[in-house]
Amino acid sequence: MIIGQILKSKARGVMTARPEDSIQEIALRLSSRKIGAIVIVGDKGEVVGIISERDIIRLIAEHGAKALTMPARDGMTRNVISCTKTCTTDEIMKTMTRGRFRHLPVIEDDALVGIVSIGDVVKHYTAEVELEVSAMRGYLATG
Repeated sequence: MIIGQILKSKARGVMTARPEDSIQEIALRLSSRKIGAIVIVGDKGEVVGIISERDIIRLIAEHGAKALTMPARDGMTRNVISCTKTCTTDEIMKTMTRGRFRHLPVIEDDALVGIVSIGDVVKHYTAEVELEVSAMRGYLATG
């Protein structure tokens, strides 16, 4: 399965923030949307970073309550690993496992078109396996 198929089944739109948004603002957005990461975009909509729950925890551990007033640019991951809609679930799982992260922005023609989480990938991978098992059972039952 390719990532474009996963994006079609997800709600449209990607939650984004600006580099100057505070960590507290970002934490509130993550909490209210029940998501684990937010893409940071620059003035032209280009991806300049990503910040996750883990990043926020790390900032609080390092800076205490002061972390909440810091701008996103001070806590975001700047070298964002991304994928395209034509990447496969196998490629994405390897990338996420190797990089030890759970969210991957999807970029096409230098534009952010979506984000996939490990949960999205596992959900679709499981559905594929269940479909294959069901087909095999049907084949075996009909002999």
